[in-house]
Amino acid sequence: MQFRKMRRSDKELSLNEASEILKNASYGVLSTVGIDGMPYGIPVNYTYENNCIFFHCATTGHKLDNLSQNPNVSFCVVESSKVIPESFSTIFRSAIAFGRASILEDDGEKTEALMKLLSKYAADYVEDGVEEIKNALKATCVIRIDILHLTGKSSIK
Repeated sequence: MQFRKMRRSDKELSLNEASEILKNASYGVLSTVGIDGMPYGIPVNYTYENNCIFFHCATTGHKLDNLSQNPNVSFCVVESSKVIPESFSTIFRSAIAFGRASILEDDGEKTEALMKLLSKYAADYVEDGVEEIKNALKATCVIRIDILHLTGKSSIK
């Protein structure tokens, strides 16, 4: 698969810097394409490890309908952003991942991914979180995005 080069190469970050942004941001926007060709973007909490993004959702819904027809996705995160009105500009650091999404079917893999989410978002509540994972596992869909291409961009130099 061929990916476009970044037009503003002066703002392009290294792969390591883009990975750090993906690791540190608090949420991302998943973009899919529907059967009708319409784009669909939705913010999700996620975790990132070993060139994969993991998030969870209900077992039915718009994003799953789209993914069942087309697993190609993009995932955008903004680590920091500040509008500078007097210069008609924005200071930012962001990353965009392109990849293929798949639903985790194995309960062990689902639990492992949910534990990573728990560690990222509720590290002080692991005991309660483990119980929640056990209780909700069958009613929870966990999706993995295998990243094919990752870019980062920053106005901060």
